[in-house]
Amino acid sequence: MSARLPQGADKRRAVRGLFDTISPRYDLVNRLMTFGMDVGWRRRAVASLRLPGRSLVADLACGTGDFCRELERRGYRAVGFDFSHGMLMQARTDAALVEADILQLPLVDAGVDGVTCGFALRNVVSLGGFFRELGRVVRPGGRIALLDASEPDNRLVRAGHGVYFRHVVPLIGGALSDKDSYAYLPKSMAYLPTPGEMLSMLHDEGFPDAERRQLSGGLTQLLMGTHS
Repeated sequence: MSARLPQGADKRRAVRGLFDTISPRYDLVNRLMTFGMDVGWRRRAVASLRLPGRSLVADLACGTGDFCRELERRGYRAVGFDFSHGMLMQARTDAALVEADILQLPLVDAGVDGVTCGFALRNVVSLGGFFRELGRVVRPGGRIALLDASEPDNRLVRAGHGVYFRHVVPLIGGALSDKDSYAYLPKSMAYLPTPGEMLSMLHDEGFPDAERRQLSGGLTQLLMGTHS
């Protein structure tokens, strides 16, 4: 992976290759580097949907199916989409899975009741295009719950998190999986706009009540909203 962050089609190829590479031990590394907190973050995200039972929820960049399993545990019907063949091959879920680019979903307009997405906002080629696709596929009254990494507001917590995320995470990833991939992931935070900009983008795409909540002291952020 180049030290310079890739853009456009180069980013798409790089991200897909990265996740194909780390897929065999992705779940193990995730649990270790988050101390298992990622399980609770997904539960909070799914709880925030507040949709009727048996609602159809699409999990975008579904990876190995963690969100799909949680959605089904909560009584939703889940379908997962990911463009990494390697990640889908490692999936452990009974939900239907589709290999597809989440910027061009094979879904009809207003075809789902809700959407979840975990830690992929940094990895799409166009965040604006992704939010536009959410506005297209989610029905009026449907809900979204999007997780991604965050920078804590507290200065001391932010400093400690920075050391851990930029130095310790690559060491863990390098020891158990692929060093270059886990060195890239902290750098990919540079792709994310400010929280205010992301909320404004969601407002523009039909989620006027979009809000942001920080989890675990700001280690993670949850973006939520209802389609108008």
